[in-house]
Amino acid sequence: MPRITPFRLAAVCALALSLTLALAAAAVAKGPLAELRVVGTGGKVLVERPTPMAGVSVKTSPKATCFGPGSGGSGENAQIKAGTALGLLANGAKMNAALRPLLISDSFDFGLALCGVGSSVAKGKASWYLKVNHEALEVSGDAAKIKPGDEVLWTLAPSFPYPDELVLSSPNTAKAGVPFTVRVWAYDDKGRRTPEAGAKVTGAAAPTGADGRTTVTLSKPAKLIARSGEEIPSAREPVCVGGKCPK
Repeated sequence: MPRITPFRLAAVCALALSLTLALAAAAVAKGPLAELRVVGTGGKVLVERPTPMAGVSVKTSPKATCFGPGSGGSGENAQIKAGTALGLLANGAKMNAALRPLLISDSFDFGLALCGVGSSVAKGKASWYLKVNHEALEVSGDAAKIKPGDEVLWTLAPSFPYPDELVLSSPNTAKAGVPFTVRVWAYDDKGRRTPEAGAKVTGAAAPTGADGRTTVTLSKPAKLIARSGEEIPSAREPVCVGGKCPK
């Protein structure tokens, strides 16, 4: 009978662990999905990915005190219903370490309150701002109902009034060295859009004009992003070049 050497045993264990993690990830990803985007401190994009809408249990945190002294969570588990914006965030945190820990308080009658996502924690005048399909909601995240395919944005806003959300429109493909036009829109809390002037776009030679347009030239595949002052940066838009697409 062949003898299993320590090296082979380690390889078998590593393979088993990889299969276990892969199966776990597949199990988490089952069911209807919505697009989760989280933007943290300083406009840093923490995650952009389709995420399960399943119900989930989260542990509230006594450290969730961004609403003032005595506003921290009980430390008990709270059940979040499926098909809600906060449930989507909690499921995203299970899949992405950048979103952990979630600092959530259960001290309020209106529902669960969010103070922190990973290293991005609300302090002073900052607070977490929620938009679904570019429109702000006036309910708590665990009461904000979403549908499959919805675009859900959680962003740590530095103060009120909240900044506009940038959306970048660009072609899916381009030729190396050949300029192409992109356009940047700014969505307010009502979901109304206007062209964003002065936005900087990846690969653009100049900021956007009054009509929100600028020209981009790429030599290789890239994910474009638009930024403008303290406005919420756009989602990354992949552009394929020469038959190759960004990873």
